Amino acid sequence: MVGKDFGQRLFDVVNATLLILFALITIIPFIHVISSSFASVADYNSKTFLLFPTEFSLKAYEYIFSSNALPTSLGITVFITIVGTLISLLFTTLFAYPLSRQRFHFRRTMMFLVIFTMIFQGGMIPDYLVVKSLGLLNSYWSLIIPRAVIAFYLIIMINFFKNIPVELEESAKMDGCGDLRMFFRIMIPLSLPAIATLTLFYAVFQWNTYMHAILYINDTTKWPIQVLLRQIVMVSQAGFVEQGSVEGESSIPPETVKMAVITVATVPILLVYPFLQKYFAKGALVGSVKG
Repeated sequence: MVGKDFGQRLFDVVNATLLILFALITIIPFIHVISSSFASVADYNSKTFLLFPTEFSLKAYEYIFSSNALPTSLGITVFITIVGTLISLLFTTLFAYPLSRQRFHFRRTMMFLVIFTMIFQGGMIPDYLVVKSLGLLNSYWSLIIPRAVIAFYLIIMINFFKNIPVELEESAKMDGCGDLRMFFRIMIPLSLPAIATLTLFYAVFQWNTYMHAILYINDTTKWPIQVLLRQIVMVSQAGFVEQGSVEGESSIPPETVKMAVITVATVPILLVYPFLQKYFAKGALVGSVKG
């Protein structure tokens, strides 16, 4: 009995140690990036790996925010993220609900088509031709509509709907509840954990829109934040920062600009996670274990 308790305690210690190490491996790079973005030129150049700057400087942020295009680009990304996530959630749930019910006659055919798109895709050129033929080029909708439903997320939602008892649906029908009313008044409230999970997935996907924006958006005034920040990094690497573009600072290392860009592109979407954390684990688990 004593040996068993010792073994359990040893397992707990080893497990906690490994988890702490993995957490540090994950957190330390973030600390390095954020600290480097706030470091002064002298502080950054004097250290090979910076965790806590001794001299704070906002010159890198002044440089990237010196352009009037950045607030506009940030607003575009927020619009794409919010509207795109809402549309994706609406289409995904409306598509997943009938596919989760045995009484839907074309369920197997539709599921085959969904899974087929996960294995075989048309590619970049057919996607571009479809978007062009729909007249969506240089439109924000080109970043929302073509990826409104992601097959993998759809399957997660289908599996979650399958966990809702059919008897609940039959009882609602006996009380005169129609399909749409039952979907919005019963199924959606019961599916909040899965919906919260998909909200985070879709929001991150829309926030990180980059390649599609390069392909479909030719107007630089309509660039989302990721594309504009890439342009800022390229300009800083070309030596524009070294010309004293920020008042009071004759030289800003391009590396600090990179770190500031990463911070600006990452922190806003990270702030969404705490509001969805209590639903995230449950929604991801339940939606993935039952097929």
